[in-house]
Amino acid sequence: MPLLDDDRPDWERDGRDWPHRAASRFVEAAGLRWHVQEFGEPEAPGLLLLHGTGAATHSWRGLAPLLAQKGFRVVAPDLPGHGFTDPLPARRLSLPGMAEAVGDLAAGLGLTPRLAVGHSAGAAVLARMCLDRRIAPDLLVAINGALTPFPGVASFLFPGIARMLFLNPVTPKVFAWSADRAAVRRLIDGTGSRLDPQALDLYRRLFTRAGHVSGALGMMANWDLPALARDLPRLATRTLLIVGGDDKAIKPDDAFALRERLPNARVELLRGLGHLAHEEAPERVAEIVLAEAGAAQTSPR
Repeated sequence: MPLLDDDRPDWERDGRDWPHRAASRFVEAAGLRWHVQEFGEPEAPGLLLLHGTGAATHSWRGLAPLLAQKGFRVVAPDLPGHGFTDPLPARRLSLPGMAEAVGDLAAGLGLTPRLAVGHSAGAAVLARMCLDRRIAPDLLVAINGALTPFPGVASFLFPGIARMLFLNPVTPKVFAWSADRAAVRRLIDGTGSRLDPQALDLYRRLFTRAGHVSGALGMMANWDLPALARDLPRLATRTLLIVGGDDKAIKPDDAFALRERLPNARVELLRGLGHLAHEEAPERVAEIVLAEAGAAQTSPR
């Protein structure tokens, strides 16, 4: 059963007061219509921001302007199927498929990112792009990155459940119908983060649209993290793993274990922050990212 047009977030309705709406535009690339936000001067070094599953550009409302103020051209798209960007067709709905689509978008925008920052699943897309040589940044930053499989049997169980939910056309609608303010707060609180009322309302606005929910489920259902994990030791890009000490979605210990498998990586632990650390403390995250970016630019490649 195909989703109706009304099931997708609508820019004039749901984006009427979207954060940094003046920075938004819509572009065509990879056969999709993308919602993209840009900050900073067009001639400045490029910085690509990719949000995680279930989010959209609003996730960067605090961080993106701070990075642009320090001399970057910041580009933040809604990932396919999320927010106001078209979904990928089923045959391309995979981690490599999404990496290819984002690569085509970056090329279409004339963006050669010197710095790539991704949250959760967005970090996995960026890692795949680096491995596939679609981008070659000086620094890759993963904020609570979803870069390794769930442990044990969960690595097989959770993608399978997501796939069943994605294939059931009723699931996104039921989720959307039940996404009231209390339910969204419970969901966000379950990640270990505490967000302000405006941030919670933006998530609620997206979660009440079945098309956005379907996009998030489709992303999870077709994610092959074991394949990415096998390839990560080839990731030569300088990598910063920012970890929220209170993250309940991805174990902080996973980043320390991953650091030992990466050729050029270090971990920055942020105590007192959860999975959405960049939304809770954008100034703190910006300071760390910019300091590491400066060190990367002065180091021999």
